[in-house]
Amino acid sequence: MIKKFFTGVLSSFVGAWLALFVFSVSSVILSFAFLGAFAGSTSVSTNGVQEKSVLYLNMASSFSERSNPDEALMSILGENENMSMSSLETVLKALRVAKDNKKIEGVFIECNGTSAGTATLSEIRRALKEFKESGKWVIAYGNSGITQGDYYVASMADSIILNPVGSVDIHGLSSSIPFFKNLLDKVGVEMQVLRVGTFKSAVEPYVETEASEANRTATQAYITSLWGELTKEISESRGMSVERLNEMADSLMLTQPVGYLLENKIIDGLSYRFDLIDRMKDRTGVNASDDLRLVSPEDVAALEVPTLGMDKVAVVYAVGEIDGNGEGVNSEELVKDIIKISKDNSIKALVLRVNSPGGSAYGSEQIWAALEEVKKAGKPFAVSMGDLAASGGYYISCGADRIYAEPTTITGSIGIFGMIPCFKELMNDKLGVNLSVINTNKNGNFISLTSPMTEEQRAAMQKMISQGYELFTTRCAEGRGMELDALKKIAEGRVWDGVTAKEIGLVDEFGNLADAVDYVVEQAKVGEYTVEVYPVQEPSFMRYLKGTVKASVNEMIGIETSGLYKYQSVANDILSRDHIQCLMEPIEIR
Repeated sequence: MIKKFFTGVLSSFVGAWLALFVFSVSSVILSFAFLGAFAGSTSVSTNGVQEKSVLYLNMASSFSERSNPDEALMSILGENENMSMSSLETVLKALRVAKDNKKIEGVFIECNGTSAGTATLSEIRRALKEFKESGKWVIAYGNSGITQGDYYVASMADSIILNPVGSVDIHGLSSSIPFFKNLLDKVGVEMQVLRVGTFKSAVEPYVETEASEANRTATQAYITSLWGELTKEISESRGMSVERLNEMADSLMLTQPVGYLLENKIIDGLSYRFDLIDRMKDRTGVNASDDLRLVSPEDVAALEVPTLGMDKVAVVYAVGEIDGNGEGVNSEELVKDIIKISKDNSIKALVLRVNSPGGSAYGSEQIWAALEEVKKAGKPFAVSMGDLAASGGYYISCGADRIYAEPTTITGSIGIFGMIPCFKELMNDKLGVNLSVINTNKNGNFISLTSPMTEEQRAAMQKMISQGYELFTTRCAEGRGMELDALKKIAEGRVWDGVTAKEIGLVDEFGNLADAVDYVVEQAKVGEYTVEVYPVQEPSFMRYLKGTVKASVNEMIGIETSGLYKYQSVANDILSRDHIQCLMEPIEIR
């Protein structure tokens, strides 16, 4: 009841507008859809792959894990112009196909400021390296500028070309953690926190104003390792020392003139985009008066003819927060899919693709238990880790026969915490609402959001959290074949990079989703097979509509409620989560 009350207070400003807004958005979308059908085409062909084509990779994308089931509609709606919304799955498939397809002459990478994670970029970079083994060329281009993420991928190209007035930004890694305690104090919300794990710092943003020493130590360690991996790979590709690369990173490279970039072999040449396009026409044998035949990853990936064997391999995606807000991992639905897989005799093996910071401890345990049923059915089970497989993301991974990760994957964070907000000050002092509580027993109103926990209640909750930690660490120790005491030494909620995780036994091998699939296929001793992907995706039109409505409603809330808007997302996040979490701290690595 209290949750509903607070949610109502925070959202009441938009209720009267919602129906009118949804109608307006629907009308606008339909209008643009009809207009889009007659609009001019983009520079990238979506009409198939011709001879003398060039695969176009737009680094503006954040590269979602999975491909869209109806990419064409997104293109009509203007959401996929120049193929900037390609998925990691599609890009990797396209590069694999393009390597051996005679219609593809090379790859053109356009650096437009990717927001993808380091492990995602590592997978693309390795796929480019394998593509180059065919003898085909790769050119990277930066128009206004090449960001650090762009450059990491672009460094695998045969040549990096920059606009004469462009820039390159290599500056090292930085981790930013937002802290909300002062904000919560202002609105009268006290976060009551219980946790196990010295390094379990996901609760710190709600009870501290800056990172603890343990948090700083762990974060410094893994971002240093990530940066070491990135600089090692860049230096090998560009033929420069890591020391020199770090010197240049410290030189405020973004401000350096293009002459500095050429002199230090950061780039290979300067060109306006139209001139580079003409040169690629000449290189591919296309007439100067014709368009360069750029083709999208979607079109190239579609050239791959899937095998249609009787046997099946299930690939299950666990992407996003587990039972958190918005799009993420719905544990209840995912468990249904996994149990179905365990009972389907035509499905011989399972690969779990994890890109998750964790979330609900309860939801994580349910997914773990469902995956154990797959193993009991005698089906090989492997995990492929993406950018993140931490806390609950590791919980659901730990039982796998084999765990694959990138050197730049962030994983571990084996710890647990409970967080119960108390709105007493907000209710009494800010809103002027007083509650009279009448109980039959001394703990009749536990858990209460309007009064702080007693010492007895806090002790009971801490015991519950400790039991949850024992279960979590036991699951991990048994799954990894380690002694519990040894596992606990690398647990404590500490976050690890992929390189260190492999050294301490949390990861088995470096590799991607394809490697994990190859492993389970070999273990299951199947010949030709069909891949079945779970969960089944919602049509992108519905996701588009929901996302547009949500973004516009949030904007309206900001206009209508002024100062209250900045409190809404934090408050809604607190109210909607389970009280007990296996979740890593929110971080932004730049």
